[in-house]
Amino acid sequence: MHLWLGAAKPLRYAPRLGMVAVSSTAPPLCSALFSQLIVDIRKLVRAGHTPASLGGKVAALLRPQLGRDDLLMPEQMEPAHDGYRQHVLHVEPDGSFSVVSLVWLPGQCTQVHDHVSWCVVGVHRGEEHETTYEISGAEGEQHLLARGQAVNGVGCVAALVPPGDIHCVRNGGSGLAVSLHIYGADIGRLGSSIRRRYHLQVRDRSS
Repeated sequence: MHLWLGAAKPLRYAPRLGMVAVSSTAPPLCSALFSQLIVDIRKLVRAGHTPASLGGKVAALLRPQLGRDDLLMPEQMEPAHDGYRQHVLHVEPDGSFSVVSLVWLPGQCTQVHDHVSWCVVGVHRGEEHETTYEISGAEGEQHLLARGQAVNGVGCVAALVPPGDIHCVRNGGSGLAVSLHIYGADIGRLGSSIRRRYHLQVRDRSS
């Protein structure tokens, strides 16, 4: 399931597609606003909601904070020149959720992938261009079909719940793009939210 909730108003290519630079898992400082966000997410996670319900509730919690200057520290929005950069901002001690920022220079992008758990994505700076996909074809002849494309600006929030969460993201704008990602998994242990990278042929629906 993949649901973009939208905003109050309606991701130069890396040397290798989808390369990601990972920052320290222990940022030295967090803003007061970010610390309160963690407290509020913790309450929702511990309330025992289903993944689909939880994703929507966390998305609604994140959306009003996006774009605020006091949400992230400058070092939590630093890019890398060899690929989009992941800053691990918080890992809950019991591994039940993690928060990262992904930072993109113009043209940087992911491979086509899906996720290990429910996740919520919110655009904090710039814009992210997203293409969603579905798998089609019989076994041995499987391929990807593009389901849709979107340009998501500041304040846009999505709740994604596997299965049906296959996508790729790039910074198709002219400036820096930063997004906040909340995952129902221990990203400090896993290193990434990606469950599988897809190398299948992408076909047109008409072919």
